[in-house]
Amino acid sequence: MGSRNLVVSYQQQPRGEAKQKAFAPADGRNRRVLQDIGNLVNDRVSLQGKKPITEVVDSVVARNVRAPAATKVPAAAIKKVNEKHRPEDVIVISSEETEKSKPVSRVPRKEVKTLTSILTARSKAACGKPEDTLVEIDAADVNNELAVVEYVDDMYEFYKLTEVDSRVHDYLQFQPDINAKMRSILVDWLIDVHRKFLLMPETLYLTINIVDRFLALKLVPRRELQLVGISSMLIACKYEEIWAPEVNDFVRISDNAYIREQVLAMEKEILGKLEWYLTVPTPYVFLVRYIKASIPSDEETENLVFFLSELGLMQYPVVVKYGPSKIAASAVYAARCTLDKIPFWTETLKHHTGYTEDMLRDCAKLLVHFHTAAAESKLKAVYKKFSSADRGAVALLTPAREAFHLNRHEKVLVTFG
Repeated sequence: MGSRNLVVSYQQQPRGEAKQKAFAPADGRNRRVLQDIGNLVNDRVSLQGKKPITEVVDSVVARNVRAPAATKVPAAAIKKVNEKHRPEDVIVISSEETEKSKPVSRVPRKEVKTLTSILTARSKAACGKPEDTLVEIDAADVNNELAVVEYVDDMYEFYKLTEVDSRVHDYLQFQPDINAKMRSILVDWLIDVHRKFLLMPETLYLTINIVDRFLALKLVPRRELQLVGISSMLIACKYEEIWAPEVNDFVRISDNAYIREQVLAMEKEILGKLEWYLTVPTPYVFLVRYIKASIPSDEETENLVFFLSELGLMQYPVVVKYGPSKIAASAVYAARCTLDKIPFWTETLKHHTGYTEDMLRDCAKLLVHFHTAAAESKLKAVYKKFSSADRGAVALLTPAREAFHLNRHEKVLVTFG
């Protein structure tokens, strides 16, 4: 009611006066900072000399109800109007100085889930994966650009699809002058050379892959088997290392059994047979990922996993029967069994490897068997390497024979599939 009466009062003003006020030129020198709008507050008086709200209400009500001049508005009506327009309900626009002095209360922002997180959660729920048992292994590497967290899952999915292209199949049946024992002797010597040159672990795994793939394509006489080994390591060093050893270094470490020209000629022949296809997913590619998924992961677990995987790479039946990803996953599984980490196989490992515990038992049993026989084997390069203090002496740990029901002198037979 009060606001409508004020509007009526404004319309009753003379048109000329209202128009003059509306189009009056602004005096820049008399401009003032916008102060509080308090024309409806009873206890405030306008700085422009206007009347208080009580007197305004008296005059407006008197005109609208057409009461006699002597008639006054009851005190109860004025009190009702004053209560309706309490200072608390008035919107105050303060000057810049006033705003700086008063603390600004902000409404807390609600946490909104992104579409990606919602779709990921729904996808996991649809696949039946227990989210509470899965650990986000890449959470700590979100800000690490080298970890490529956005693409790492797609990369390993691609590795799993392409590992078949570089997988080694049974080739010794076509090699009349080479057998599995000779291959083991060569790999054992290459592991020793790799350690003396202080090379990267990627170099060793790529070297063994190049040797096996070349032997699967070319008949090699026994006298050239070591030449194939050093030439393959030379290629792997050029691919993986920052400072690769020179050709003469490989000639000297092979006790000058070959000359420099022979090494370069074999290097060229190997690259030609393999068609320069060197970017292959070796077991090492999967090992680093699966070790990360083995939570909790420590240095002892990592050393033991690499020890078991290198024992497996020395054995021709393991390389032929199982792919790189399964060898890596089996090494992690056997290591967890050896260290008695319960559970032996977690949902996180199952999610990232794609293998169940039953799928890995056969290969892991072979690795545990090789661990049992490592101390008594004549080929001790791997055993000595991981018996040192810098490798945590993991080769001296008790093998997990009970987990796989293995006797100490039990022989494990491998059949090729």
